[in-house]
Amino acid sequence: MRKRVQKHVPNAITCANLFSGCIGIVFVAFQDNLVYAAYCIFLAAIFDFFDGLASRVLQSFSVIGKDLDSLADMVSFGVLPAFIMYRLFLQAPQIEHVSPYLNFIAFLIPVFSALRLAKFNQDTRQVENFIGLPTPANAILIGSFPLIIKDPNRYEFFTDFILNPFFLALFVCIMCMLLVIELPLMSLKFKNRDFQRNAYRYFLLMFSAILILFFKFAAIPAIIVMYIALSVIQFRFVR
Repeated sequence: MRKRVQKHVPNAITCANLFSGCIGIVFVAFQDNLVYAAYCIFLAAIFDFFDGLASRVLQSFSVIGKDLDSLADMVSFGVLPAFIMYRLFLQAPQIEHVSPYLNFIAFLIPVFSALRLAKFNQDTRQVENFIGLPTPANAILIGSFPLIIKDPNRYEFFTDFILNPFFLALFVCIMCMLLVIELPLMSLKFKNRDFQRNAYRYFLLMFSAILILFFKFAAIPAIIVMYIALSVIQFRFVR
């Protein structure tokens, strides 16, 4: 009985990820509450982390687990951030004869997220590390924008930057490229506690904690950039 329950624990956590993504879409589409939608992305990311951890700890792997995880990620880290991005486009100054078409570029995010997830499921190289930006990282970065602009007095510079239609369009194109590019990026899966083998992971976690302590949600864009930079140093230069 206990083993039967353990078998379903990881998939149940994955379903919680999917449920969080669906609730986030409701907040965006029906309540125009981008802040709560962003919280749903962070909550989904927590569930996404723990379903893999639960699988390894409980030694519980199912034939549907990987596909279910990708389907949940598609909603929580593909569709939901696209809805948030579309709302940000609407909040930005509208460009006559351009914005009605430009705003829909936000929905390239789920398209390229689907390509990213499909590649991940078939790519045997992505066992210990990633190739291309993981969809949760992209979604968390997008989710940080509503939390930054909700306090315009504190983050006036960032708010003006984020609510710029040209910046948003360029941002979408860059992130879509990063999702599918052949760029090795480290994962945060610790196989052991050896400092030398995990030096870049420890460095990233330590500085991320410091940045969040001082800058809160405004630190997330810097953390994602640092994550990519450290990965490039690790895989392109050091090795």
